[in-house]
Amino acid sequence: MVFGHSDRGRSGVVDPVTLKILVAGGFGAGKTTLVGAVSEIKPLRTEELLSEAGRPVDDIGGVEGKTTTTVAMDFGRITLREDLVLYLFGTPGQDRFWFLWDELATGALGAVVLADTRRLEDCFAAVDYFERRGIAFTVAVNCFDGATRFPEESVRDALDLDPDVPVMLCDARQRESTKSVLISVVEHAMKIAAEQRQAAGG
Repeated sequence: MVFGHSDRGRSGVVDPVTLKILVAGGFGAGKTTLVGAVSEIKPLRTEELLSEAGRPVDDIGGVEGKTTTTVAMDFGRITLREDLVLYLFGTPGQDRFWFLWDELATGALGAVVLADTRRLEDCFAAVDYFERRGIAFTVAVNCFDGATRFPEESVRDALDLDPDVPVMLCDARQRESTKSVLISVVEHAMKIAAEQRQAAGG
């Protein structure tokens, strides 16, 4: 699914390239909100109410207002251009659902790591996951109301990111803001792929 086929048939209709993008990050970072804000179809959600049984393992510090959690994935779709469609897969944030990540990551072109500066350490695992697997990603800092806003370079330093990893500020509730993040992921992944092809050819 990473690089789908794009062609213009005799009718002049374009068959778009379809790309798979993951949306990852810590518990309560806004992944479901992001997918819902940008998706042109009604997003598929697998949310369940937080329960008393989950309180010992689900740290809601800083996100006390959160009442639901993704237990499998979120799914949405956005057409960036006539010939380019992104399929979005939101990952669950809690440790106990990480076994799903390998399945969701199969065939992914790249990923968004959504960060919440109130709980920045929650996205360390996602950054590490994509670095270890060589999956291109953009870090998007979700600017929650009332949260302290830090410069992008401060976030980069705190996460110990490589210099070429894009870091952006965004509002996961806003379609255009989220769309800019997704464009960054695609451009970053394509740049890395081109550099790898060039290195292999050289």
